[in-house]
Amino acid sequence: MAMSAEQAVEVLRAAGEPTRLRILALLAREELAVLELCRVLDQSQPRVSRHLKLLAEAGLVERFPDGAWVFYRLLSGREGGALVAQALALIDPADPVIARDGERLGAVRAERESEALEYFARNAARWDEIRSLYVSEADVEAAILAAAGPGPFRRMIDLGTGAGRMLTLLGPHAERALGLDLSQQMLNIARSRVARAGLAGCELRHGDIFGTGLPGESADLVVVHQVLHYLGDPAAALKEAGRLVAEGGRLLIVDFAPHALEFLREQHQHRRLGFSEAEMDRWLAEAGLAEVSAVELPPAREAGLTVKIWTAVRPTARQRSAA
Repeated sequence: MAMSAEQAVEVLRAAGEPTRLRILALLAREELAVLELCRVLDQSQPRVSRHLKLLAEAGLVERFPDGAWVFYRLLSGREGGALVAQALALIDPADPVIARDGERLGAVRAERESEALEYFARNAARWDEIRSLYVSEADVEAAILAAAGPGPFRRMIDLGTGAGRMLTLLGPHAERALGLDLSQQMLNIARSRVARAGLAGCELRHGDIFGTGLPGESADLVVVHQVLHYLGDPAAALKEAGRLVAEGGRLLIVDFAPHALEFLREQHQHRRLGFSEAEMDRWLAEAGLAEVSAVELPPAREAGLTVKIWTAVRPTARQRSAA
C-alpha cells in the first residue's frame, strides 16, 4: 500500500536510529518479550521501552501484554512494513553489531529451549496427569473428535506430538499418521502408546515444528495440540503447519484462551498465557487458510483454564477462483 511522503519520513525517522533498527531486525526473527530484548541489546529496560514506544507510535511494532509479560512483534501488514523490510534487507548480515545481536538471541533461544526440554524430560512420564489438573480431558477429546470430523483421513500429521495422545485418538481414522516432536523422551512414550494401540500406520519422528522438512500440502489433517503456548514464534509454527494442509484439508489447533495463571509460565515453561481470537484469525489467514471456527470449553474447576479448539481449511483451487 502506498504512503505519503510525510508518512514515509515518519517511518524512516522512527527506524533511523541504531538501537531501534537493531530492535526491528530482532523482531523480524520472532516476537520477543521486553526483558529478552534488554538481554540481547544489553540495555536497561527503561531505555529499551522508550525505543519500543516510539516504534509502536510509528505503527511499526505491536505491543501486547500476556500475563505479567509484555511482548512485541513487527506489524508487517502496515504501510511502513514494506519500507522497514527493504531497510533490513540492505543490512549486511555480517555487520558486527547485527551479528552479535543474532548470537545473543541464539543464546536466549537456546536457554529457553533447554529449560523446556528439561521440563519435558522431568515430566514426560506424568504428562497426562499434569494436563488433567487443568481441564477435563474427556470433554476436550470428544470436542477434538467432533472438530476433526469422521474421516477417513488419507494422512494425518501431529506436530509436537508429545506423549502421542492425538495419534492414538485420531490415528484410527487415518490411513497413515506421523507424529513429530523435539523431545526424545516424549517420542519414546509416544512409541509405546502407539504400539499398545496397534496403530501400524503411525510413524514417530524427531522433528521441529518450525521446519518439518515435509512436503507441502501433504496431509488432509494437521494437528497442533497444546503446543503453541510453549513457542517463541507461534505465528511461524502455524505458517509451517498450514503449509502441510492439502486442498480441502483441515488444520486443528487445541490451546488455551487468554488467562492469568502466571504459575504456568514460572513452573511449567508456558511462554504464552493463551491466545486471542483476533491473533489466531490473523495467523490462520496469513497461513492461507479459511473457514476458521472455534469451540470453547469452560474449565473443569473454578479459576481453571478455558480450552479452545480452532479449525481452519485450505480452500480448493475452485473455491479460490470463485472468490
